[in-house]
Order: sequence, then structure tokens, then C-alpha cells
Amino acid sequence: MLCSALALALAASRAPAAASKDWPVYLGDKGATHYSSLDQIRATNVSELQVAWTWSAGDKRPDTSQIQCNPLVIDGVVYCTSAAMKLVALDARSGRELWRFVPEDANGVNRGLATWTDGSERRILYGNGHWLHAVDAKTGLLIDSFGDHGRLDLSKDLGRDVTGLAIQANTPGVVYKNLIIVSMRVGEGPGPAAPGHVRAFDVRTGKLVWIFHGMPYPGDAGYEAWAPNAWKELGGVNAWPGMTVDEERGLVFCPIGSATFDFWGGNRPGNDLYADCLVTLEASTGKVVWYFQMTHHDLWDRDPPAPPTLLTVHRDGREIPAVAQVTKSGHVWVFNRVTGEHLFPYEEVAVPSSDLAGEVASPTQPVPLKPAPFARQNFTVDLITDRTPEAHRAVLERYYHLRPHVPFGPPSREGTIVFPGFDGGAEWGGAAVDPSGVLYVNSSEMPNILSMIETGGATSLGQQIFLQNCTGCHGAGRKGNPAGGIPSLVDVGKRLSREQILEVITKGRAVMPSWGFLTEVQRKAVVSYLVGDAPPPEHESKPGDWMTYQPDSPLAKFTPPPYTHTGYNVWLDPEGYPAVKPPWGTLNAIDLNTGEYLWKVTLGIYPELVAKGLPPTGTQNYGGPLVTAGGVLFIGATRDEMFRAFDSRSGRELWSTKLPAAGFASPATYEVDGRQFVIIACGGGKLGVKSGDTYVAFALPQK
Repeated sequence: MLCSALALALAASRAPAAASKDWPVYLGDKGATHYSSLDQIRATNVSELQVAWTWSAGDKRPDTSQIQCNPLVIDGVVYCTSAAMKLVALDARSGRELWRFVPEDANGVNRGLATWTDGSERRILYGNGHWLHAVDAKTGLLIDSFGDHGRLDLSKDLGRDVTGLAIQANTPGVVYKNLIIVSMRVGEGPGPAAPGHVRAFDVRTGKLVWIFHGMPYPGDAGYEAWAPNAWKELGGVNAWPGMTVDEERGLVFCPIGSATFDFWGGNRPGNDLYADCLVTLEASTGKVVWYFQMTHHDLWDRDPPAPPTLLTVHRDGREIPAVAQVTKSGHVWVFNRVTGEHLFPYEEVAVPSSDLAGEVASPTQPVPLKPAPFARQNFTVDLITDRTPEAHRAVLERYYHLRPHVPFGPPSREGTIVFPGFDGGAEWGGAAVDPSGVLYVNSSEMPNILSMIETGGATSLGQQIFLQNCTGCHGAGRKGNPAGGIPSLVDVGKRLSREQILEVITKGRAVMPSWGFLTEVQRKAVVSYLVGDAPPPEHESKPGDWMTYQPDSPLAKFTPPPYTHTGYNVWLDPEGYPAVKPPWGTLNAIDLNTGEYLWKVTLGIYPELVAKGLPPTGTQNYGGPLVTAGGVLFIGATRDEMFRAFDSRSGRELWSTKLPAAGFASPATYEVDGRQFVIIACGGGKLGVKSGDTYVAFALPQK
């Protein structure tokens, strides 16, 4: 049951900053609640919604570009990014473009923006590749006094040389007073990777104010938990999903990801302190207040995938300031945000050991006992798809050749089932919460197969480099990953010239970062391997060549691990549908006062399966929900390109409409001139669906 009417009234009186006419912060407010107190659109009239305006940038790339941006809306202006990473300001009433900022060397994806104002000026803080830009909200021009003439190089001030390594500021930082607090997305594969430290910069000047080393450096607390040279050689341990801030208490909550390499940790013995932790820092100093590790010695890419959500939990007449973290494994961890005390019990469960050379898996893993997981945890034989007899037989045959599935089964040569898969459970869209303490989270239930291979034995330098650095995305068979927008390289020589391939490897493009840490000989060797040329003598395999990086870089002594993986392989049946029985995507409402579920529904359809008489299956989904005081929950996220509204109290679907392209982004809502709008980016480009370059705003008919 929901909490009492009195508790509801008290919670509503403490509604967060997003409970206004604007949508002024990424995901609604600095507590990442995805909540708005606007209530013009209600369960009783949402079916009347119509398109109010659309805006298209005209810069999509067919089937490869995406828009994941949750826009800001402030004082009648929408601030958002396009498929080609342009920063744009639009009139919130009509969608008319006001200005456009085009960055140099656009790279990666952008999920949102940060903003700061002192009352006289407003700055939009915008990440692109390894740059953080400060843009004047009125003019769209760089603010010269910030950083290097308006932008800050995030590859600097990390405590070690990371020249040429992948760094992308794809999720916005958080603003606390006059600080912009940021982390980055960095490499996760078996090759060298940058560290993902959390840093605070002066929002006016761009000068570094403090730094938190997710992987402790000499002199830091916890340094002894790692091998002595780990801080020089390993990477990751980064808050790539974004962070949340409790301004009243001066706390910043950082969901820290795993250390590299994601799937083999023989060179990082122990539990990997601060990796896979929710870390609470003093926002003004970066000092640790408390932390909790949700996965020990991660071998499954179980990074916390989204910013934690701030809420108030009601227990025995008390109000407890809380923070909730959703996970890829389909769990919700709930803490007292001041003390770190667990608000629900958990236990350490015994898990299997690894048989890969050099690997020592943690003997136990922490699992919350409540709330119950919002995704299934064990892919047993009775969950094998029965969509058709042929699909069942094909999946069953492969099932018996893989390691039997158990949660936290370690990576293996035979193939380990990871379920829920690498993208959740929950993903970067995160969860919404309303003032009553009900959390809403969408979930995918897709199995992955994690197969490890040894990196030795290649016949050429190009193949060795490819196995070491490229298989994680493109796969050992070079077939790519349509779900993640990663193209096949099987016939890349027919689509691009040698010079074009070399340029992409050197500079990066779209979601692919630069591989500038490779020597020119290594990059050209990869090109030869991809186009199928016989390698020239200098590209023949010689012991140690593939371990050598730019000679003037500290990476020259980097020792690659003995294993890599064959890619982020989603397990599908022969016709391309998930290998597991539905539901393949769900939407869940959980009362975090009690830990009990209020409702669960499938999210998304395959129209061709519905046409055959099958019930809705749900689909894999990306992008989070929006919940309003009108009792309506809005969400896109699904591969079927639909935008839906649900009754937040019952889970009943109230309305849906077809988008120009899939809305793999979190929607926002705002009010201008007395009219409430709901806006979503329609970028597509994942899961094999078409790309788009449009934002669509919906509203009730004007009367």
C-alpha cells in the first residue's frame, strides 16, 4: 500500500526543484527524480494529446547516429543536442531555432546538459568528446573566460599522461554552487584505458578545485587495496552515468563503474575499492563521506548504470532522507543518504570461482533481499523461448554447450550466460520517483553470451591489435553490434578507402573514440587486416609487437591481459528475437517505503508478433521515464518507435503515438504561457532501427 495521505501531503510540500514550470536540470532536478509537479495533463485527458511542434536538425547519419539527450527547458527556451552533437536553443512555444553551436571534432553521444547562473548571466555546460564547453545561453557563443577560450580539456589534470586514450563527456556533470562536478566515459576493454576520476572545476574559470581518485593514488586512503602500480596502468572506475547532488547537505552521490578490463581482473587482485560503488562525497571538497560496493571484483561489466535517485522514505512515522541506486542486474539498493545505512536488508551470497589463468573471482557477492529484483535472475532451461518449435530447438542446442547459468557465473572459454544482460535490467535512462516514495523503473530482460579467447596466436600484427582492442565492440568475427549502433567491419574495405579507415581509427567517429595511443605502424596494420591485404613484412606477427604503444608514452610499458572477449553478444534465436521467453521489457512501480511492488507491465511490442496473435512481449529499451503530479508516466525507450503514457497509480496504458524514430532518450515536461508540453528526442539508431534527428513536443489542444 502507498503511504498515508498525511505522508503524501508532507512529501508533496517538499517537492524537488523540478516541480516548477521549467525542466532546469538533467533528469528534472539535482536529485535525478524525473518528476514534475505540473498537472495540466492528467490521466483523464492525456488521450487528447497532439503534436504541438517538431524540430529537425537535418544532421542524422543513416542507421548509425543517435540522440539520447534529455533537454533542459528554462524561461521559455529548450536547450538540446542534435544527432551530430550540435548544441541548439529552441523557442519552447514553437520549436523555432534561436541559435546553434557547432563544436570542433564532434565525437560520441550526449545525454544531457548542465547549466549555471548567477542571476545576470547563464552558462550552458556541454560535453563533447574529451571537451567541456561553456556556452552563453543567450548567444550560443563560447565564454572566453572559461578554460581555454571557452572549453576545458578533460584529458588534462588526471595525474598521469592519457594522450590518445578514449575519453568522452557523454553525461552532464552536476552544478553545486560555483562548481561543475564531472566524470567521463573511458575505455573498458583489454587495452590501455584512462582513469575516470571525479573532478570539480570552477564554473567561471574552468580551474581545477578538487579531484577524487576512484582508483586511489599514493597517499590516498585505500591505496593499499590495489597492486602498487595499478594507478599508473589500469583505468575506468568512473562515474560515467552522471551524479546527483543534495544541495541542502552539500553531498554529491557518485555511481562508480568497474575497473578495466571489464571481463578479466587477474591484474587487479582484491575487491577493487571504489569500483562498482555508490560513493558519497562532500561536494565542496571531494572527501569521501560513505560508500558501499554493490559488486566485488567486477567481471561482468556491472557498472551502476544511472544516476542515483534522491527521495524521502517514510518509516514508522519518520521521514528518512534516502538515495536509491538501480542496477543492471535488476536490483534497487536503498540507503540513508546521510549515513549510508541500508534501509532494506542484504546478504553476501557464495558465487562460483573462475578457471581462467590468473583470475581470482570474489567468493561472495552482495545481493539485496528487498525490494525483489525487477528482472529475472536465472536463465534456466524452462525459460528458453517457445515462440516457435524451431526457435526453441536452436536455442536449446546452444544452451547445452554453454556454462550452466547461475548469477555471477564467471567469464569462460565455453561461453557464460549473463542475464539480465550487459545493458540491464536498468540502463542509463535511470528511474523516476514521485514525492510519495514510489520508484518507477523500466527494465530489459535480454541474455548475453560472454565468451573469452586468448589473445595470442594471431597470424599478423593487425589481427593481434584487433583482438586486443576492437573485438569488444565489433566482435571477433567483425560483425558489429546492431543493438549498440556498432557497424559490421566484414566488408568495410568495400565501403571505405584505406585512408578513410585509417582516419576513423586515428581520430574516432560517432560513438567510436580515437585510438591515438596506437603507433602508426599498428594502425596501418589494422587497416591491412580489415581490408584483407597480405601484411607487409613490418606487419608480420613478432613477439611483443602488439604490446608496444607510442614509445614516448607511459603506455609503452602497458602489459595487455592474456584474454579478450568476443563481443557484447546478445543471444537471439535464428529469426532475431530474444532467446528467452517474454517479457523482454517491463515497466515497474515499487513503493520504497515498504519495498513492495505496486504494479509491473510489459513495455513495448513487436508489431509483427502481435499481428500473429501473440500477446505483447515487451522490447529491449533505452531511456528513462517521466512522472508527473497529474498521475501520468511518460516513456519512449522501446524499439517499436512508440511514445506511451501510463497511469502512474495502476500501470494502465492510457495513450500512445508513433514517433518519427525511436525515442531512446528520457522525456521532459514544461509549461509556457499556461500550456504544458512534453518533449522527447527521436534519434533511433540502436537495436537495428533507423536513425532520426527530430525533437517532438506534445500538448493538449488549445482552447
